[in-house]
Formats: sequence, C-alpha cells, structure tokens
Amino acid sequence: MEYEGVASSSRGKQKINRCLLIGIITFLAFAIILAFVLVYTLKKEHGPRETVLSRCQRYLDANPSASSVNDCERIWSVFEQAYVGKDPCDVAPEAYDPLIKAVQQKVPCNENLFWSKTNEMAHALTKNRNCLMTLEDTLLGFMFNGLTWCSKNGSKETFTTGCPGWMECINPMRSFWIRASANFAATACGNVSVMLNGSINSPFNPDSIFASVEMQNFNPATMDSLRVLLVTKETDMMTCSNKSLMDLQTLLSSGPLRAVTYTCRVIPHAKVKNCIDDLEIPCSDCW
Repeated sequence: MEYEGVASSSRGKQKINRCLLIGIITFLAFAIILAFVLVYTLKKEHGPRETVLSRCQRYLDANPSASSVNDCERIWSVFEQAYVGKDPCDVAPEAYDPLIKAVQQKVPCNENLFWSKTNEMAHALTKNRNCLMTLEDTLLGFMFNGLTWCSKNGSKETFTTGCPGWMECINPMRSFWIRASANFAATACGNVSVMLNGSINSPFNPDSIFASVEMQNFNPATMDSLRVLLVTKETDMMTCSNKSLMDLQTLLSSGPLRAVTYTCRVIPHAKVKNCIDDLEIPCSDCW
C-alpha cells in the first residue's frame, strides 16, 4: 500500500511537470510568433512607401503652393512603375520620365544651386537660407534623398537591401538621380550657381553628375549666367585660375552655352558658415 501511494504521487508529479513543460513550450512558441508579427508590422509601417508618403506630406504641408498640384499617393504609384518587377541592373533613367511629369514644381529663376563635392556645406546653407535651392530641396529630391530601393524580375515588391551599389550597372537609384538632375538643370533659369570644393585638386570633375549630366542639360534659352562659388579653407591655395575651372569655362564658351556668362568667386569657408549661422546677413553678402 505504501509503495502504491509513492508510485501514485510520482505519477502525479510527472503529469504536473509535463503540463508545465507543455505550457512553457506553448508560451515560448506564442512569444516567437508574436515577435515575428511585430517585426513584420513595424517593417511594413516604416517601409519605403510609408517613408516616401510621409516625407511628401511633410513637404507639402511646409510648402502650400505645391500642395494643390501634387498627389503623394499618385507620385508613389508612378515611382514604383519605373522599377518594380524589373531587373535591378536594367532600369534606365528614362524609366522615371512619368515620375518627372507627375511631380509639379518650378524653382524660381536665380535660385538654382548645383553642387559637387560640397554636399554638406551646400545643404547646410539652403536649410537655413531660402534664397537658393538644391535638387534635394525640391519635392522630388526631398522624398527620395538618402533612400535605397530596387526590385526583381517578376516581383511586386520594393526592396531596400541587396540592391546594386551606386556604380554597379544601370541601377534604379543612380538612374533616378541622373534623370532628376537632368530635369533640375533643364528647368534652371536666370542666374544659376554651383558650389565647388576648393580643397581638392580639381574642383570641376568631368565625371561628376554636375559635369556629365547637369551641364549637358542646361538650357541656353533660359539661363543668363553660371556663377561658380569656389569654397576654400584658410590653408587652401586654390584660385579660379585652376585648370579644371578653366576647362569648365572653355566648355561653356565653345558649346551651345556660349551665350551664358561665366563668373567665378573664391568664397572662404568661414564666410559661408557665417551666412549659415547669422540670418541677419543678406544672401547677397554671402558671396
């Protein structure tokens, strides 16, 4: 009788342990599934579509003049058509033509600012001052600046990882910026500015987007002048007589842009920084 009681007690404990083990396994399985669902949901909520739509709406809220002629959902739909379902190494700049037409915005004459190797300085300036605009300050540039995207043959998705690098093949991102840059240049009018880096040997690089894309799309019928803002630091010996800048001037004077006036000014880095920090300084005094 005592043995049966002990055996019965042991079986009872084993049953309880099994129940506890099953309960723990069930709880862990539920926790793992819940974690996957949360990760998927968060990824979906903060995917490229949501990022672009959010940026688009923020831009339109801050720029009411552009809100009545632009539809964020339509812009995203047209954007997707350029690359979704296609080989990520076979998306030409022309694929974005419908997107260029879908985004309606005109930069005022005399306010276009191009840049090469001066990304940080140029955008610090336009962020604090409203007298000049870069491509990244327009609705089109603002929506997609800094993003990565691509798709695959037959896919309906937009991927943000596993995409070709900037210089690899004819990829969706590089083609987008080439097409957007070409449009920004083609619509530039009046007195146009370009900020170049006076701390490098060749401020004007013929392989840069500015030289190979934007300059090729300038419209001589709408442009009056091209002003080079050559930003230098105290220790730099760079001047406007640098060979690469003379090449730039030659390109202007010998081609379809020969009627466009060329000027070049050396602008100390400290002076530009003062204009960024001190809003009391008129834009006209910044160069």
